[in-house]
Amino acid sequence: MSSPPEPHVLAVDLGTSGPKVALISASGRITAATFEANEVLYLPGGGAEQRPEEWWRSIARGVRRALRESGLPGSAIEAVNCTGQWSGTVALGGDGEPLCDAIIWMDTRGARHVAELTGGILNIAGYSPGALLAWLPRTGGIPSRSGKDSLAHILFLKNERPEIFEATRCFLEPKDWLNFKLTGRMVSTYDAIALHWLSDNRSIDAVDYHPRLLARAGIERHKLPDLIGATDIVGPLSAEAAGELGVPAGIPVVAGAPDTHSAAVGSGAVRDNEVHLYVGTSSWMLAHVPRMRSDPLHNQAALPAALPGRYLLLNEQECAGACLSFLRDRLLLVDDELTPGANRDGAYAAFDRLAAGVPAGSGGVIFTPWLYGERTPVEDHHVRGGFFNLSLETDRAQMIRAVLEGVAYNTRWLFDGVESFLGRRVPHINFIGGGACSDLWCQIMADVLGCRVRRVADPIHANLRGAAFLAQIALGRLDAADIPARVEIEREFVFEPRNRHVYEQMFKAFKTLYKNNRRLYANLNAWGVE
Repeated sequence: MSSPPEPHVLAVDLGTSGPKVALISASGRITAATFEANEVLYLPGGGAEQRPEEWWRSIARGVRRALRESGLPGSAIEAVNCTGQWSGTVALGGDGEPLCDAIIWMDTRGARHVAELTGGILNIAGYSPGALLAWLPRTGGIPSRSGKDSLAHILFLKNERPEIFEATRCFLEPKDWLNFKLTGRMVSTYDAIALHWLSDNRSIDAVDYHPRLLARAGIERHKLPDLIGATDIVGPLSAEAAGELGVPAGIPVVAGAPDTHSAAVGSGAVRDNEVHLYVGTSSWMLAHVPRMRSDPLHNQAALPAALPGRYLLLNEQECAGACLSFLRDRLLLVDDELTPGANRDGAYAAFDRLAAGVPAGSGGVIFTPWLYGERTPVEDHHVRGGFFNLSLETDRAQMIRAVLEGVAYNTRWLFDGVESFLGRRVPHINFIGGGACSDLWCQIMADVLGCRVRRVADPIHANLRGAAFLAQIALGRLDAADIPARVEIEREFVFEPRNRHVYEQMFKAFKTLYKNNRRLYANLNAWGVE
């Protein structure tokens, strides 16, 4: 008689490009994983939206495919946990259906409404003293002037789509909308709600909406979800959702966390002040810390973490891997009359091979990765990317390497702010995300940062592993202290002193380029040149 299959967690990671789904065993092994692509709808004026029902259909397909490929019966699934893109807004009507497409984290249409809410004639970095006093002590941060926070989305709907705002029963984050589809319950978590900037985060065990902040923003409490912890159980999986996914009804659905928070768990860097770097479409460099703190100078703050009783130093750089996609899809391998039928298969591996033949510093060529503005270490939605110091001798191998190095220079800029925030030298970082798959990029990061870069095994699935670990904590089968031992470090990269010297000079030039050109960028983009 055969033994029953090992219990698995169904983990869902709703990325911007589409959802990943994985079946993960209790020991942390990924038995099967799938990906389904989703479309981003770019709209005039900085709009960026996605269709919630497309998310759901893609997830259902992915779950059924993962079950087929794994050979596991649906009965092997003991819990569900969702993670995914943060700072998005789904407006649900009274019937529980979305009233419009989801506004996602890239959307900037609410920027002017945030400026009206938080600005003033007398201001510090664009914020009035009254706004700073209202937000910083309670939330640990303040609404971003970029307009990309969830609060900005809601203010956009209130001021420019009032019929949708008035009809909204509840505003939900993307992963919280998935939990609603799974259970029928409208809730959010202490960590996910932070970018609404309406919660008092001073006591990690008693996070709740603050009446003064709600009144200041003009948002009624009844339009917002109740709050629970990321490792709390939302409820049992509904029969309807179970039928669509092909797993048993009634299994627990864990509240879960945004992708930044679940990646922090999946990276294995869960002890206080341990740092991990994620490079995907965007990038971030985070660390768990014991207390709420703010660093407005570098636009970062320690806000509620997914792990119980903890805070997480949060920041984000807008474009990282997106810069390579831009290079591939917009400049080098465009299917047009110049390069008809351009084949993009294997492009990133070819980029690595070409760039590896170029000495550190790319012949003096510098790429600035600010293709979608920037959040940290400076918040500047006008700044843009570019190649600097090109000559007639510059070739595309140098330009490819310059893109890898430019992202690393930007990461170094952030790294300095992270070390300042932590008040200590960071000896090593755990590296995750698609960018960590490149040996060359790992080495460039080590050389530019001047610290050891530890690549986590299977770095692309760190978010999903983190979601599974959080589910195991919720089920009482794992403690946060056990996580580092379950995360394998596949390889360590040590910086090369000769390259380090070159990169120190290039990094200084990189920062000077921003300082000398930021007003020019503001003028160009104020004129509407995009």
